[in-house]
Amino acid sequence: MTRDPSWLAGHLRDIPDFPQPGIVFKDLTPLLGDVDAFRFAVDAVADHAAGLTVDKVVGIEARGFIFAAAVAYRLGAGFVPVRKPGKLPWKKVTETYALEYGSDSLDIHEDALDSGDAVYVVDDVLATGGTAAATCRLVERLGGQIAGLAFVVELGFLDGRAKLTDHDILSLITV
Repeated sequence: MTRDPSWLAGHLRDIPDFPQPGIVFKDLTPLLGDVDAFRFAVDAVADHAAGLTVDKVVGIEARGFIFAAAVAYRLGAGFVPVRKPGKLPWKKVTETYALEYGSDSLDIHEDALDSGDAVYVVDDVLATGGTAAATCRLVERLGGQIAGLAFVVELGFLDGRAKLTDHDILSLITV
């Protein structure tokens, strides 16, 4: 059966006031728990990148790891985690960015990429674009080239795509 990505929206759960009052969190755990939905999401993201040269797939903490690792496997590429501060045990490079509800930082190991690596960035949700833009800056600081970005869900009303205009972007569903 051929499906349109919009059917994935039925596998999302809205959690009001999380992590702060006024925020509606998009919970993807129902999607992850459904083998057909999870397989569809991973395959759609990997299929989008299949025509690209990809040396490494970068996954953004934490739910982005789940999708990115599976996509890296499908593409025959290495997987690189981008983590919250204090989570990586080796020498790292840090980038601070704005969230829709504050600010945060991301770290990547300084030796995670080789100069010239083609990098596909994968995360679960594109919100304000701050996290993805910070990740792209980390990749570029290490000499990597952004081959594209992919998200399972895009919160279109937050216009995060506007911070990523220089890149090819796939969002499976936009809410």
